[in-house]
Amino acid sequence: MRRLDRYIGSSVFLAIIAVLGVITSLALLFAFIDELDDVDGAYTAWGAASYVGLTAPQRIYEMLPMAALIGCLVGLGGLASNSELTVIRAAGVSIRRIVWAVMKPMLVLMFIGLLVGEYLAPWASSIAQANRSLAQSVGQAQSSKHGLWHRQGNEYIHVNAVQPGGKLIGVTRYEFDQQQRLLRSSFAQQGLYQDNYWQLEDVVYTDLQARTSSVTHAVSERWDVEISPQLLNTVVMDPDTLPISGLWQYAHYLNEQGLNANRYWLAFWVKVLQPLVTAALVLMAISFVFGPLRSVTLGQRVFTGVVVGFVFSIAQDLLGPASLVFGFAPIIAVVLPALICALCGIWLLRRAG
Repeated sequence: MRRLDRYIGSSVFLAIIAVLGVITSLALLFAFIDELDDVDGAYTAWGAASYVGLTAPQRIYEMLPMAALIGCLVGLGGLASNSELTVIRAAGVSIRRIVWAVMKPMLVLMFIGLLVGEYLAPWASSIAQANRSLAQSVGQAQSSKHGLWHRQGNEYIHVNAVQPGGKLIGVTRYEFDQQQRLLRSSFAQQGLYQDNYWQLEDVVYTDLQARTSSVTHAVSERWDVEISPQLLNTVVMDPDTLPISGLWQYAHYLNEQGLNANRYWLAFWVKVLQPLVTAALVLMAISFVFGPLRSVTLGQRVFTGVVVGFVFSIAQDLLGPASLVFGFAPIIAVVLPALICALCGIWLLRRAG
C-alpha cells in the first residue's frame, strides 16, 4: 500500500512541479515585458531583467495554489485516463485513501512554500525593490513615482530608496504643527543607521514663517526617530511580499500609531492560511477527477483548472478590497472562498463514493 501511495503521490507531485514551472515562466516573461515600460536612464533593460529575476521566488510562492490545482487535475487525471484509478478502486482502495495519498506530497509543498514565503521571497524582493528604486530615483531630490512614504507623529517622511544594511537614499521630511501647518522641510542625500539613531548627511533645511522662508545647510545631522532598518524594509515593500512575522509586527506598529492596518492584516491572513487554501483547491481538484472530469481529455482538465483557479483568484481579489472598504474582518475574505471550494469538493467526493 505504501508503494501505491508513493506512485500516486509522485505522479501528482511531478505534475504540480511541471505546471508551476510553466506558469511561473510565463509570469516572469510578462513581468519583464511590463517592466520594460519603466526602462529609462540608469534603469536599464538589464536592471529590469535583474529585478524580475529576483522576484521569481515571490511569484513561485504566489503561483503555488494555482499550480497545485492544475497539477492535481493533470497528474490524477492522467491516472484516470489510463484506467489506473479504476483498477486501484477495483482493488478495494477507498477514495479517502487516494485523497490522503495525494495530500502527503502536498504537505511537503506547503512546507516548502511557507519557507519560501517567510525567508527567501522577502529577502530577494527587498534587494530587487532597493536596486530598482535606487536606479529610478537617480538625480531626483524626491521621486513622486517611486520610493516610500511614512508618518511618524507630526512628521511625514519620504525615502527614495532603502538599501539592505540600514542605508537610506534621498530622505525628505515635512514637519507640521498641531493645526497641520507646514513648519519645516528638509532633504538629506543619504542616511546611515548608527546603533539607535540615523546619521543624515548633506542636509538642506527650509524653514517656513508667516511671510518668509529661510534655507540652511548641514554637513550631517543626528536623526532620533523610532524607525529601525527592519521597519523601513517592511514599509518599502508591498504587503504581499512581506514575511508573516514582518506583517504581524508592522500591523501592530500601525495600530499603535493610530493608523489603519487592515491592508497588512489582510496580507497576513492570506499568507497564514495559504496552506489551507491550497488544500481546499487540491480537494476540489480530486473531486473533479472522480466526478465530472473522470473521462475527459487532458486539455479539458487543464482548461477547467485554469477557469476554476481564475474564478477563485477573482473572488479573493474582490473580497479582499471589500473587507477594507466595508470594514468586515479580513480573515473572512480569505476563508470564505476556500471554505466554498472545500465544501464543493467534499460534496462531489461523497457523490462519487
